[in-house]
Amino acid sequence: MLRQLITFQIGEQYLGVDIMAIREIRAWTPTTLLPHSPAFLRGVVNLRGTVLPVIDLSARLGWGLAEPTQRHVIIVVQIASQLNGLIVDAVNDIVSIDGASLQPPPELGADASIRFLEGLVPVEDRMVMILSLDRLAAEMASAPLPEAA
Repeated sequence: MLRQLITFQIGEQYLGVDIMAIREIRAWTPTTLLPHSPAFLRGVVNLRGTVLPVIDLSARLGWGLAEPTQRHVIIVVQIASQLNGLIVDAVNDIVSIDGASLQPPPELGADASIRFLEGLVPVEDRMVMILSLDRLAAEMASAPLPEAA
């Protein structure tokens, strides 16, 4: 079965997400910080009257906080009934993959970047990590809040 993905980059890493979860891709907009939110939640933006939480995907995957610039973009995805924005460095292509070519991530323990993956797939000369939005959302709901100072 063929699936269509949007591929994007965080640093030198290539990731993909099912195209049906994408609602829009928008230019970087500075966020409004929320008190006592997890470090990966960079704040919220106004999306045509809706408060949109913006997730630093690099931080959520354990790769460190992004330093967003005007070159960054926010991919607006729908997870269940909730819209979320994901900060990424760049959006690349729409690709079609054969579901049979999707390989499970290797068992490496509880590494943050692995547990959010549905799998890996070769695209041209690189491996693309397919993000599991459901797992990302489930983990966000249970993320610990920072300690009060």
